[in-house]
Amino acid sequence: MSNHKILWADDEIDLLKPHLLFLESRGYVMTPVNSGRDAIDQVLEHSFDLVFLDENMPGMSGLETLVEIKAQDPHIPVVMITKSEEEHIMEEAIGSKIADYLIKPINPNQILLSIKRILDNKRIITEKTNQSYRQQFADISMQLQDHLDFEEWVGIYKKLIYWDMQIENTEDKSMSEVLEMQKSDANHRFCDFISDQYQEWVSGDLKGGDRPILSHEVLPNYVLPKVAENENPTVLIVIDNLRYDQWEVLEPEINKWFNLAEKDFYYSILPTTTAYARNALFAGLTPLEIEKQYPDLWVKEDQEGSKNQFENELLGRLLQRNKFTEKYSYHKILHEKEGKALVEQINDLKHNKLTAVVFNFVDMLSHARTDMQIVKQLAPDEAAYRELTLTWFNHSSLQQLLKSLAELKFNVIITTDHGTVRVKKPEKIVGEKSTNTNLRYKQGKRLGFDAKKVIEFGDPREIGLPKSNLSSSYIFAKEDQFFVYPNNFNQYVNLYKDTFQHGGISMEEIILPLISLKPK
Repeated sequence: MSNHKILWADDEIDLLKPHLLFLESRGYVMTPVNSGRDAIDQVLEHSFDLVFLDENMPGMSGLETLVEIKAQDPHIPVVMITKSEEEHIMEEAIGSKIADYLIKPINPNQILLSIKRILDNKRIITEKTNQSYRQQFADISMQLQDHLDFEEWVGIYKKLIYWDMQIENTEDKSMSEVLEMQKSDANHRFCDFISDQYQEWVSGDLKGGDRPILSHEVLPNYVLPKVAENENPTVLIVIDNLRYDQWEVLEPEINKWFNLAEKDFYYSILPTTTAYARNALFAGLTPLEIEKQYPDLWVKEDQEGSKNQFENELLGRLLQRNKFTEKYSYHKILHEKEGKALVEQINDLKHNKLTAVVFNFVDMLSHARTDMQIVKQLAPDEAAYRELTLTWFNHSSLQQLLKSLAELKFNVIITTDHGTVRVKKPEKIVGEKSTNTNLRYKQGKRLGFDAKKVIEFGDPREIGLPKSNLSSSYIFAKEDQFFVYPNNFNQYVNLYKDTFQHGGISMEEIILPLISLKPK
């Protein structure tokens, strides 16, 4: 039984007594009034969950009453009831943000459906979602017992993201803990899968459909073939640090201007960081191959300076190797002013066959060291991080760029260089001063760590990574771990726990969206 309080304003309210009794029998607390002025007085004195408002009342009309009620309480849902089907009345009501619109004569079931849609929507969604996830939980658990291939792991990840976003929209979040446990189990098994398969993927021992597209294969094997088959120019947009769930919240917005042609996935190389994964993306080579073929464009771990300052040059050499002779350009957007400048120059892009654009904002947001506590408060969990991403997008130059590209009939490919994971479990590590600072992977010599809790590659060359010296190795954090040195342990745990990091091994960091869009 419900105890929702409903105000109903109609100058013929006495004729609606059967409807009022019907709703009261369902547990709703009804307050009937016969004028707009009385309705406003009631809203001033009492709290209501819903208002039914007759549009055609003497004195104050329903639309006038609606404006006054919204001025007092902008969030109260109002259902407009009218005899008229005139379009301008509907538009005025909808423009005033009504929750529903009913046309007389109305019957009790019609009213009840409207109430449930507005007031009981969350409860019904919660019950249905929880019931459906309970059924899927068993299916996913059984799948995780099998020997999954890379495509099946993509399917598992998509399912877990789907349920994460569905449960986010429920009221009591009663299944959130169960889902978190299942995600943790999945990530544990995924790390074992990567540990077992990754070296063969990078070495080329597995060919074709036996392994996923990796970072260094995205441009030559996916992007350039699409550029060749498209008559119109193509823009490749790399939004760094973009997880698949973040793409899912952006997709409905982008679908306003583009049709989704293909939704594919690729696997990031290790480490899942800009210095490695994005350089590999634009070079079409593993980091080890970049160092060997273009030593002037590879900045070593122990060298000063930005490690992703040569993306444009790497892209140019990739295009040369692939006999790409048409015009192209590369743009890196570090600040909004640079994004706005690109939008203003968009007509120049029409002369390119390929334009590559990197948006760095999401990366800066996720681990801006000086604003770590602010970011933690703005995005304490995955749902908030998705919401923050959507808010950024809706006020960003990227949104303006996509609108303009759609108007000019550009084809667009959207992807990322790596994902990110919310870290929760500190793992102690000992290293020399020269050891890198990333929280999810460490590269150096004489590293001290618990071998059972990390994934180690003693010879980096076996996984396509440069070897700085004879005794250097790479270790990677698994699942939601992060590396912390023993000195000042608690201080750093408090600082970095529940922040979004990358560089290690998890589904969130490795399984990445690869989206092809056609303008509407």
